This record gives sequence, structure tokens and C-alpha cells, in this order.
Amino acid sequence: MKNKTLVVGASENPERYANKAANRLVQHGHAIELLGSRSGTVRGNPIRTGQPELNDIDTVTLYVSARNQTGLYEYIKKLKPRRVIFNPGTENPAFEKDLQQQGIEPIEACTLVMLATGQY
Repeated sequence: MKNKTLVVGASENPERYANKAANRLVQHGHAIELLGSRSGTVRGNPIRTGQPELNDIDTVTLYVSARNQTGLYEYIKKLKPRRVIFNPGTENPAFEKDLQQQGIEPIEACTLVMLATGQY
């Protein structure tokens, strides 16, 4: 199993990019954790709400706007991921700078494109 990814903004709605990313990550052999505003499941993986205790998160991929990230800053930093992917529409220069200062790599990219092109 490849490194574990936390999808923030997860949704059961197949039209949502977070849902597409969760499906594609599983297809590519990645373990996933899902965090959303409503509980549910994607490919048998539970969508958790709040700020659950998680371990061994390598990558956090964001599907929530900058203004909805504020309450997650400390939580994400506490997870100590290697990198945080800011998907299109989630860019947040202040948080990206904060992550860099914590030794966490911020990446402005699209998870789906990274997976499709072998850059994930």
C-alpha cells in the first residue's frame, strides 16, 4: 500500500472533485482517509467529520476554499504530513507560508492531474 492521503472536503456526490480524487487515489493503490462536513462513505471508506485522530498521513489534499480552511490550520499541522496539495480554487498563500515554516511542502496543483501524469 502506498502512502496515506487525507482528502479534506470529501463528499459522497460523484460530481464533486473530492469524490473523484478519492476514487482515483484508491484506483492508484493509495490508502485514504476522508474528512467532510457530512458523514458517509466513498468506496467503503468512511467520511469522518470534525477533527479525528489520524496517524501516518503523508499527503493532505484540500478541496475546501481558503476561508473554510481556517479552522483546520492547527489540525493539519498536527498531522505532520509531508505535503499539502492546494487543488485549483483552494490556494491560500498565508497558510502555504505557514506550512513551509513548519517543514511541510505546500503544492498548488491538481491531485487528479498529478495521478494521471504519474507525478503523485
